[in-house]
Amino acid sequence: MSAPGSARAQDADAGQRVFNQCRACHAIAANGRNGVGPNLYGVWGRAAGTVEGFRYSAPMRERAAAGLVWNEENLRAYLADPKAVVPGGSMSYPGLRNPQMLNDVIAYIQRASTAN
Repeated sequence: MSAPGSARAQDADAGQRVFNQCRACHAIAANGRNGVGPNLYGVWGRAAGTVEGFRYSAPMRERAAAGLVWNEENLRAYLADPKAVVPGGSMSYPGLRNPQMLNDVIAYIQRASTAN
């Protein structure tokens, strides 16, 4: 499940296992509830900071107002180092450093967040 023009090998099934570490804070289900973090269903291609009912940090609201959209490039950067993308943001995750795990979880998020 590679992005067009991308040479990155991605395995969404392996990414589902990687996403298990995200489940402590995030759901990724249609009509799922927000937790400590927002529900990620529909995140692919969505403007940042727009999940109804979730209280975002001021830095995330600022990045959202500046036009941050969750596409592969922005998700990749954010998941690798959240504080570099949203300095002062409230996401406590330190970042995913393993390139293959990052590729896989991105493939899973794309698949799961756009499933019907």
